[in-house]
Amino acid sequence: MKIHCLAVILVTLAGTLFQITASEWCVCLLLFALVASLELVNTAIEAAVDLVTEEKKPLAKLAKDTAAGAVLFSAIISVIAGCIIFLPYLLELAEKL
Repeated sequence: MKIHCLAVILVTLAGTLFQITASEWCVCLLLFALVASLELVNTAIEAAVDLVTEEKKPLAKLAKDTAAGAVLFSAIISVIAGCIIFLPYLLELAEKL
């Protein structure tokens, strides 16, 4: 979660610096919420599985891995969307330098 929070701070700073549009802010905010929500759900699933069993069971591993995979997938998609939003601003800045 620390890495996700750092990403939120960096994207917010970049969005402010580049003065992104309201639509782009909305996309960023939705992606912040998606990743953070899935991270919280992942934590809840892991805690519930650990509460139910201490033994290594294939279904417990599947539940944990699937929840973690959902977080990873949303983070990857968020990075791709961030590139789509911020790359034009970065290219414009590079041209000015």
